[in-house]
Amino acid sequence: MIDNSLITYQEELLRQTPRAFHRYMYDRIKWDARMFGLVGPRGVGKSTLMLQHLAQSPECGQSLYVSADSLYLATHTLVELADEFVKYGGVRLYIDEVHKYKNWSRELKQIYDTHAKLKVAFTGSSILDIIDGEADLSRRAPIYNMQGLSFREYLALFHHIDLPVYSLEQILAHQTDIYAHLEHPLPLFKQYLQDGYYPFSAEPDFALRLEQIVRQTIESDIAQYADLKASTARKLIQLMGVISSIAPMKPNAESLSQEIGVSKNNIPDYLVYLEKAGMIGLLRDSTGGLRGLGKVEKVYIDNPSLMTVLAYGRPDIGNLRETFFYNQMRVNNPVLASRVSDFTIGGYTFEVGGRKKGNKQIEGLSNGIVVKDDIEYGFLNIVPLWAFGLNY
Repeated sequence: MIDNSLITYQEELLRQTPRAFHRYMYDRIKWDARMFGLVGPRGVGKSTLMLQHLAQSPECGQSLYVSADSLYLATHTLVELADEFVKYGGVRLYIDEVHKYKNWSRELKQIYDTHAKLKVAFTGSSILDIIDGEADLSRRAPIYNMQGLSFREYLALFHHIDLPVYSLEQILAHQTDIYAHLEHPLPLFKQYLQDGYYPFSAEPDFALRLEQIVRQTIESDIAQYADLKASTARKLIQLMGVISSIAPMKPNAESLSQEIGVSKNNIPDYLVYLEKAGMIGLLRDSTGGLRGLGKVEKVYIDNPSLMTVLAYGRPDIGNLRETFFYNQMRVNNPVLASRVSDFTIGGYTFEVGGRKKGNKQIEGLSNGIVVKDDIEYGFLNIVPLWAFGLNY
């Protein structure tokens, strides 16, 4: 029989799980796949998404949700749990925070190969490397990467304003029909920039919790993934502090290495670790081709809310605007550095600024777009900044 403590744990979580609002990834996941993973930064709602699906699945009575760091798995293996679960008619197994279980990749592969009718979903840190793990899961388990709330999702979750997703083309054609639901978007947009990226932002001590997430991500997730010593993890925290004070910035390995006291040869790896963990964003040029591994032109703090907390509530507004645009558009679009302006997406060049921003840097470009903050309406090639938060 399945241990009763696991059932009790699941039922307690289900009672606390909100049902009305689903993150954007809910409808993108192929829930009937034999196995899949959902990864992303801490705090963006991966566990809640899994619990929502469990609660609303017609197979809820044949499903089990377990955290990979549960006491049960301290004395049992995932394989043993799956074997027992299937024996008693289990159909769906949800494993939360799988990266906290030592042999996760090898045992998931064994479960996949042994139980053809069992559907397995797992969540994990975005730092996980599914392909290069002990067992290659890439051919067996598609991996979905979930980011934090878009401005559109923030409006739905916290203000009950339901808007559709708008494509980039619709945004540029001024087809974002928000005014039937919200007469003036700017006040709520300013609030979103401050703390709207994380679903837990309405909870007390939001800033303190976010600071703890940064520390846990670096000291636990990255350190475990890269097998880092405690002293090296502290260097990463230092690096994060340096970046937060000057981002967006063009990375200079020599100066960064001097700031934190490490070899400059380590800086590129450290930046990639922080990017994968959802702490920073790396804007690359177009030289990477399909692999998207071009030269890094700028380093950003990952999202506006994180940037605001790290700046003690006083971020540079120009940097905040760029961070928002890059953060929101990268989910559905290949965002690259522009040689003449801020960003390129497809055949478009984007210049991001405030209400008084002019056309100078994109003058003469056939598809140049001026993205302006502090305006409600767009016209011709001028598009309000907030509109780009409706893309997912």
